[in-house]
Amino acid sequence: MSSSPPRPGISAAPQHRNTNSPPPPDFFERGIDLFNQGRFFECHEAWEEIWKRSDGEVKLFYQGLIQAAVAILHAQRGNLEGARSLYQKASAKLDSIPHEHMGLAVGELRVELSRFIEIASRADSSPLPAPPQLRRIPKLRA
Repeated sequence: MSSSPPRPGISAAPQHRNTNSPPPPDFFERGIDLFNQGRFFECHEAWEEIWKRSDGEVKLFYQGLIQAAVAILHAQRGNLEGARSLYQKASAKLDSIPHEHMGLAVGELRVELSRFIEIASRADSSPLPAPPQLRRIPKLRA
């Protein structure tokens, strides 16, 4: 019996659906490292791998992180309209996320990203500040 290829819209990869379980560590952790290294395009690529296999609230969380990274990238490249647009989309997804979520200080990211985009949007040719970082929340040991 031969196996047929997956139908369009159906992924052969396992789905990451549970918002309480951690994401596959390779792409998620790699994306965080790339984000914190300022490699926003590459982190977007890593996170997109898990975003494509996710659904529900966790998919929106990944999408918000991706949009935040791309907003920063647009600002760095001088595309301020694109930066503002992606920032608004990212905020719409990340604003409802708890301050600490999936091992990340998401509340801090929201504040830093807002400041970054605000400064980037000024028309006074100020240099861009350092981009936001994603702080990992240490796991408590029992």
